[in-house]
Amino acid sequence: MNIQTDIRPVTYLKSRAADLLKQINETRRPVIITQNGEPKAVLQDPKSFEDMRKAIGILKLISQGEEDIKKGKVKTQEEVFNNIENLLKMKSQ
Repeated sequence: MNIQTDIRPVTYLKSRAADLLKQINETRRPVIITQNGEPKAVLQDPKSFEDMRKAIGILKLISQGEEDIKKGKVKTQEEVFNNIENLLKMKSQ
């Protein structure tokens, strides 16, 4: 993060929105918008935002899996494959 280009006051956003959007989309770095010297918002390009959402989703799934392991909610690979084979056999009949 570059303090001079990645933190901007809300007045800059109001007067130079197009320039700010160009910067965000070219650098793919988020920009923090301040109001009265305090951070109030973060502007981010759509691709980086979507990538972040996907990463958070994956981390959530990993966390849920770890909880299942701690609680003993697990099956062996053999059990899983046997269940799949049985389901496929039932559908083909």
